[in-house]
Amino acid sequence: MAKTVLQEFTKGLWAEVPPYRLVLGLCPALAMTKSVDNGVGMGLAVTFVLVCSNVLISLLRKVIPRNVRIACFIVVVATFVIIVELVMQAYAYTLFEQMGIFIPLIVVNCILLGRAEAFASKNSVIPSIADGFGMGLGFTISLTILAAIREVLGNGTFLNKAVFGPSFEPYAFMVTAPGAFVCLGLMLCIMNLLGKK
Repeated sequence: MAKTVLQEFTKGLWAEVPPYRLVLGLCPALAMTKSVDNGVGMGLAVTFVLVCSNVLISLLRKVIPRNVRIACFIVVVATFVIIVELVMQAYAYTLFEQMGIFIPLIVVNCILLGRAEAFASKNSVIPSIADGFGMGLGFTISLTILAAIREVLGNGTFLNKAVFGPSFEPYAFMVTAPGAFVCLGLMLCIMNLLGKK
């Protein structure tokens, strides 16, 4: 049992890391990684929703009718997204403003619905928690790395603190949408090369 739980947790950190291995959740990966704080904020929000929705869906898996399961999953996910949105609005308003529309869009994030359908609806609570936490942590790490590269090269800062001298000229391209695609493509390339070894 402990080995299975550990395997479910660790698969989201490397073997099935959402943006780089499963190529899921690319919209927030591209839009929310201009700065590290945005990337971490989005990753933690998704992790919370993923773990909580996995738990509830796992608990209700024998009660949810098969023919309306996707609608039920969306309702469960939406409930936890609303909780995240209200908590962020109350306690992290600056981050809430920066993330904007991407907080409610967590509801339709394919990682959440995919994990609900492929895992939580078929497994018990403890493995579902491990799966949700592993996938969420892998997603958070992925966004943080992508955001760090883009922020350091695009703004010359890390967590809004200058990392280079005054003579550094930022590569403004890195904090644009095309820069996000290029950076993500390079990260996918690196992950594929490392995966082959």
